[in-house]
Amino acid sequence: MSMEALPCLEGQVVAVPFPTRGHVNPMMHLCKFLVQKTTNVIITFVVTEEWLGYIESYPKPNNIRYATIPNVIPLENQILDDIFRFSEAIVTNMRGAFEQFLDQLELPVTAIIADVELVWPTAVAKQRNMPVALLWTMSAAFFCTYLQLDVVLPGRRSAADLLDEEAEHIKGITSSQLIDIQKLLHELDPRVLNIGLDCIPEIAKADYLLINTIQELEAEQINYLKAKSPFRVYPIGPAIPFLELETPNGDSSTKWLDCQPNLSVLYISLGSFCSMSHAQMEELASALKTSGISFLWACRSDAEWLKEKCGDKGLVVPWCDQLKVLCHASIVGFWSHCGWNSILEAFFAGVPVLGFPLFLDQFSNCRHIDEVWKNGRKVGGEKSADFVTKEEIFKVIKMVMDLENREGKKMRDRAKEIKALSRRAIAKGGSSSFNLNLHAFIQDIFGQQVELGPLQKP
Repeated sequence: MSMEALPCLEGQVVAVPFPTRGHVNPMMHLCKFLVQKTTNVIITFVVTEEWLGYIESYPKPNNIRYATIPNVIPLENQILDDIFRFSEAIVTNMRGAFEQFLDQLELPVTAIIADVELVWPTAVAKQRNMPVALLWTMSAAFFCTYLQLDVVLPGRRSAADLLDEEAEHIKGITSSQLIDIQKLLHELDPRVLNIGLDCIPEIAKADYLLINTIQELEAEQINYLKAKSPFRVYPIGPAIPFLELETPNGDSSTKWLDCQPNLSVLYISLGSFCSMSHAQMEELASALKTSGISFLWACRSDAEWLKEKCGDKGLVVPWCDQLKVLCHASIVGFWSHCGWNSILEAFFAGVPVLGFPLFLDQFSNCRHIDEVWKNGRKVGGEKSADFVTKEEIFKVIKMVMDLENREGKKMRDRAKEIKALSRRAIAKGGSSSFNLNLHAFIQDIFGQQVELGPLQKP
């Protein structure tokens, strides 16, 4: 175990994220918000040695310190080779390493904040008489669906068993939840799904549930969870890096965007975990070239062939500061895999989304964008293997890029409404998260008065 020097402080929260980028980042943003609201409290952020190498250069307050456990799980670039092996290692190996870490701590632990998907944190905390808060890094809607797995799956352990089911035949489930569960069964290794099922009874043992969402956007789901749950539920979103928006970074993508006209660039990113097939990427690149639009494509894989395929109207980069890009005046639309962190950033920036989901909750998020929030359009198919032609892609791209298009204008107007709602949530007196829910959560676990105020000027 390694750890930074310990300041002389009175309370300690131990935060342990699920070890993938889509989970580590929101946990870190939450911790930054917490330490802005508290005094004499330190947060110890526990990651593997590999993950420390990824995040140690990130800016952070002095009262967040990093601590490591050994690399007892597969490395990040090996996850997709065998997702079950990765999931199993988190359950069987990571718990022991975390408990050894707790045994060596000198400062008493006030509470543990852990990712829902780790399975074991509630058991560890209860054995040590520590309060535990679980963080759900996806939407409240998908959390409600996730809890329904216990209702739907007994006796139906395969997708085929559910294909002919209708929602009215299963007590307490909606038709949209059944659709999402059918997708999960199609996409997931059953062994991985069973590990996910093991998390559900552990959730009920938690003291608090923190959900990275905005109250006003998911009021129905949040109110349902508050009414039905044995623990306190706090929506604390959007846990995104808006505190760093004014920090200059000088990367090439920002400089390139500065040279583009307002509302003229399509931003494309498909996340850091899964990616579309090579054939589908070629189809998208061909549609971009035919359309003649300007675009910025963040692509982690070898992008040289993309640069040749797309033509000279765009910029292909291996990485960019996504929230800063989305907030740039030149961006008119966001082609996204619909990962929840990306959706929250699109909300905050007020940018309409063209959804191409690839995995897990992304299909649910995409459907909500298209049918519920109406700040975007679904482009991808019902399954990750579905192929979308360049003609279909061209049509939807032109719709969002044409500032005179009526449907595109409706999406942009709705995206602006959601932007205002998202930013009110972090303003002084914001009803959904930072100034009521985060405030109440802090008082619950620390028992101290904290000043109620905004985290930034939105």
